[in-house]
Amino acid sequence: MAATHDFPSDLLAGQEELHQVRAELLALLKRLPWSVEPLDGFSDDAGWRKVERPASPGWTEDEQAEVEELRQRERELAVFVSCHRFWAEVTAEHTVDARMHLKRAHGEPPREA
Repeated sequence: MAATHDFPSDLLAGQEELHQVRAELLALLKRLPWSVEPLDGFSDDAGWRKVERPASPGWTEDEQAEVEELRQRERELAVFVSCHRFWAEVTAEHTVDARMHLKRAHGEPPREA
């Protein structure tokens, strides 16, 4: 039977924000052109599957800054959650279970489409 965990509120808040930042970053990356730099489109059917990309206007400086800001916040939150003092209280054999419970503490994070 899985153990129940009494997660500190700051750890729960950090995990929830991490889910939100990752979802926001994923949504942004799906909206942006496929290439950061302006590039011509291409079609390549020489490999095991055909790959096609339309011409990419590239990302604006604002878009690049927004992506970098979200990635930086994601890194900060990942470090905060993974290095939180709570993990010192969890025995090695319960760490994976506790981590999985924390990830789902606010419900399932959004899945990729």
